[in-house]
Amino acid sequence: MSATKPTSRIISFTLTLLLLLGFFTSIMASEPVTNDNDEDDLEGFEELLALEEQEEEHQEGSQVKSAEAEVLSKAQRIVPELNIDNYKRVIDGNEFVLVLGYAPWCFRSAELMPQFAEAATVLNKMGNPILLAKIDAERYPKAASVLGIKGFPTLLLFVNGSSQEYTGGFTAEEIVIWARKKTGVPVTRLNSITEAEDFVLKNRMFVIGLFEKFEGNDYEEFAKAAIADNEIQFAEASDSKVAKVVFPDIKTKGLFLGLVKSEPETHVTFEDTFTKDKILQFLEYNKFPLVTTLTELNSVRVYSSPVKLQVFVFAEADDFKNLLEPLQDVARKFKSKILFVYVDIAEDNLAKPFLTLFGLEESKKAVVTAFDNKIHTKYLLESDPTATNLEEFCLGLLHGTLPPYFKSEPIPSNENATVQTVVGRTFDDLVLNSPQHVLLEVHAPWCNDCEAMSKQIEKLAKHFKGLDNLIIARIDASSNEHPKLQISDYPMLLFYPSGDKSNPIKLSAKSSAKDLAIFINKNARAARDSQESTTKDEL
Repeated sequence: MSATKPTSRIISFTLTLLLLLGFFTSIMASEPVTNDNDEDDLEGFEELLALEEQEEEHQEGSQVKSAEAEVLSKAQRIVPELNIDNYKRVIDGNEFVLVLGYAPWCFRSAELMPQFAEAATVLNKMGNPILLAKIDAERYPKAASVLGIKGFPTLLLFVNGSSQEYTGGFTAEEIVIWARKKTGVPVTRLNSITEAEDFVLKNRMFVIGLFEKFEGNDYEEFAKAAIADNEIQFAEASDSKVAKVVFPDIKTKGLFLGLVKSEPETHVTFEDTFTKDKILQFLEYNKFPLVTTLTELNSVRVYSSPVKLQVFVFAEADDFKNLLEPLQDVARKFKSKILFVYVDIAEDNLAKPFLTLFGLEESKKAVVTAFDNKIHTKYLLESDPTATNLEEFCLGLLHGTLPPYFKSEPIPSNENATVQTVVGRTFDDLVLNSPQHVLLEVHAPWCNDCEAMSKQIEKLAKHFKGLDNLIIARIDASSNEHPKLQISDYPMLLFYPSGDKSNPIKLSAKSSAKDLAIFINKNARAARDSQESTTKDEL
């Protein structure tokens, strides 16, 4: 395609030039031409050439897209479509069938489909016995239900008709690795340098084990780990020269295990006891790059990581380019202790749920957050994301000295307000530390039942306006947080007695204004009257 383009352009250019020259000649023969007309004709000539060029580029782009579509179509034809008539015959007629349940409108299904088709192509070329099939679960709901497909996308492996959950990754390479392991090829043996070189070209991430003999307790534990792991290809060798082709940093001719990955820490050596659990733990803590880019396809792996301390960086792609290098430098210092994740702030599906937790969903600049998933606590870097600030932030996360982050709206002016507005930053002062009783309405903007409750609270606030030992307030708990405010439902009504703010009384959100007034009279007005009576007696 690229070889014919210059030729077609030259021919087209020549014909255009001859036509234009003929046109110019006829004009010149009939009337004199001024300099201004020369410039106009030249501009028209350039515009014509530009239009031709755009047309050729459009045609070439269309050809490229057509070629890509044809390749994808061929790959997808390898994946048979199941339906109500054939699904049972296909499942029962094959020892191994990996089924993708999808829906045409599902975004994640659309992302996974080409990866699934590519994996089918690779496995087919390998001569692997597994069959990859797909079913439109929306079009054939009965068949999908019988197969056990309940959501989209769903991957299930059927072995002799019995299903088991798919537990691998979602790229073509990861699907291939998982499928090969489940069909009896957990480890690839490398017998020569040529085999090792070929293996490196075909695998992005893998484990290499060096053993004098493929026997003994260490080797058995290695083999068990290879079977148990669902994501990473295992390889083995008995010749150190062969092993060094895939892991050049091997310093021994004896027992060795290492992890090879694409970037940027390409070689990681295992330095623990050869047990299945230790090997698997090593892989879990080291399989991610220094900074992982979160995608729909890898999100499940990231969220389920055993590394409970996680730093998330949200930024636009161009801004992140400047952050990547210092972030990688910091990540090296906390390798296997903290998981570093980048999320493109433009990816709403991925970024917005996290940013909403911090009240920063409208942010356009870089945001650095952290999570301690052991204690379900979140943190925010409130200074610029320089290398120094990032390292101090991570040290605080690691040592448990970072102050937890609780989101809060700006402090409002409550001057002349009948119902006081509480935000995260004023919860201590207005609720917990105030000497008055506090009746607190907890609401959220999207709560349908909250509007009726708010009207009740407004009535109460006007009725008890002169009661100086009572504060009636409300807080939008979707935008404000506090460690002592535990939300179980919306709306919520909490009464904080002046003498015991640590044990608020939860009132029914369905209480009428009259019922609430009776409660306040009993608990707030009566307490004030009792206090005034005691003061008079003392006088």
